[in-house]
Amino acid sequence: MFDTLHECFWSESLWLPVGLTWADLEDKEGRVYAKASHLYVTLPYALAFLLIRYLFERWIATPLAVSAGIKQRVYLKAEENSILEFYYTTRCRNPAQVDIDGLSKKSSLSTRQVERWFRRRRRQDRPGVLKKFTEASWRFVFYLYAFIGGMVALHDKEWLYDTREVWTGFPKQTMLESQYWYYILEMSFYGCLLFSVAFDVKRKSAKLFNYAKWEKTCKTLFVLFAIMFMVTRLIIFPFWLIHCTWVYPVLYYPAFFGYYFFNTMLVVLLCLHIFWAYLILRMIRKFMFGTLTKDERSDNDEEDGDESSSTQDEVEQRHKPGGSLVADKKYDKNRGSRSLSPPENICWSKTVC
Repeated sequence: MFDTLHECFWSESLWLPVGLTWADLEDKEGRVYAKASHLYVTLPYALAFLLIRYLFERWIATPLAVSAGIKQRVYLKAEENSILEFYYTTRCRNPAQVDIDGLSKKSSLSTRQVERWFRRRRRQDRPGVLKKFTEASWRFVFYLYAFIGGMVALHDKEWLYDTREVWTGFPKQTMLESQYWYYILEMSFYGCLLFSVAFDVKRKSAKLFNYAKWEKTCKTLFVLFAIMFMVTRLIIFPFWLIHCTWVYPVLYYPAFFGYYFFNTMLVVLLCLHIFWAYLILRMIRKFMFGTLTKDERSDNDEEDGDESSSTQDEVEQRHKPGGSLVADKKYDKNRGSRSLSPPENICWSKTVC
C-alpha cells in the first residue's frame, strides 16, 4: 500500500509536463538538479541555528536591549498549589466565576485568593519586553542578511530583469550553488523556528523600536513598511511573479496538474496578502487620525492589561494583616479592565463597608 501511494504521489503525469520523465532530471551533462534528499541536510543546520540564536540573544541582543533602556520586569510568583496548578495546566487559564467558587472550596482559599493566584500565574507565563526584544532582534538580523544574500545572488541573473528567462530550457536547468545555499539556509531557519514555536513570542522586527520607546522611529518604519508591503505584495507579486508562472509556462508545454496546483497556491497567498493589506490600511487610517493604540495584527495579550491587577495585589499584600482592605472597583471603559478607586473609597474594617 505504501509503495502504491508513493508511486501515485510521484507520478510523472502530476508534476512534469507531457513528454518528460524523472530520468530527464538526473544529474548528467554537467547539470545538477534539486533532490528531495537535499532536505535532510536542513535538520543539522536547523539545530545549528538554534545554538546561534541562543548565543546571539544572550550576548548581543540582551546587552543591546539594556543599552536601549529595556529591563526585565519581575512579578510576584504564584504560591505553590497543586489543585490550582492542575486546573491551570489542564483546563483553563482564566476560569469562570463558578469554577473559581469550586476551586475555592477544594483549595481552602477564599475566592479573592484564587483570583489573585490565577492573575499571578498568568503573568508568570507572559513573556516580558526583554524576551520580545531579543527574539525580534534575532529575526531582524536573519531577514536582513537573507535579503542582502538574495540580492547578491540575483543581481547578475538575467531572469531578475526579464522573467521570460526563467523558462528558457525548462526543466533542463542546472541548479546554481547560490540557489542551493539560499534555499537550504532559508529552510533551516524556518526549521529552527519550528523547533522553538512553542516558546516564541512571534513579534515583528519593527517592534524593536516600539519596545525601546522610540516612537518617531517606530512610526517612520511603519510608514516605510506599509509602502514596501503594498509595492511588493500587491504589485510585484501578482503582476510579475504570478504572471511569470501563469502565462509563460504554457508557451513551452501544455498545462498539467503541477501547473494548476502551484498557481492555485500562489493565488491563495495573494488573497492573504490582500487581507493583510486591509489590516494595514485600517492601521494607517487610525494612525493618521490619532486613534491607533495597538498593532491590529498582534495578539491582545499584552503586559499592560494586568497593571491594575498588579497594583491591587501589592496593596492587598501590604495591608493584609489586621483587617480586610476593601476597594470599590470601577469598570474603566477605555481600558476594559478593573481599576482601583481613589484612596478615599478605601476603608479599613473587619467587615465589608
